[in-house]
Amino acid sequence: MKVTICAIGRLRAGPELDLIKDYLQRFDRTGRNLGLGPAQIMELEDKKGGGPTAEAALLERAIPKGAKICAMDERGKVMTSPEFADMMGNWRDQGTSDLAFIIGGADGLSKQLRAQADTSLSFGKMVWPHMLARVMLCEQLYRAASIQSGSPYHRV
Repeated sequence: MKVTICAIGRLRAGPELDLIKDYLQRFDRTGRNLGLGPAQIMELEDKKGGGPTAEAALLERAIPKGAKICAMDERGKVMTSPEFADMMGNWRDQGTSDLAFIIGGADGLSKQLRAQADTSLSFGKMVWPHMLARVMLCEQLYRAASIQSGSPYHRV
């Protein structure tokens, strides 16, 4: 199951980008034998400043055709890491070939785009900077693959 993270904004070189690359590499290595991955990030920029509606159009074009969509949104469901791993495994087992996580800009995702998502996920009631949300998502992808593989990385 290929994973695409479609995100508004571009990360510059720095510690966040280094962490993302590291976690995605770990996810790809761990998930490969489990049918999870590869993962990629598609960074999109709304150069005209059209807000969530313009960003939604960019995100919609970036989502692979037929992909299951998970919106990263503060109103989404809060899950434990094992629940997230189970969700990923269930989608894979149901034959999902593409999974897209969508992350909006500073004003979040448009209501219309949130409604199109198959599910919505939140990292809690706090609002996180988008660069950290990406890092956290990439770490959770790796953690999900680790849980699915029985690796000791995730401790209860």
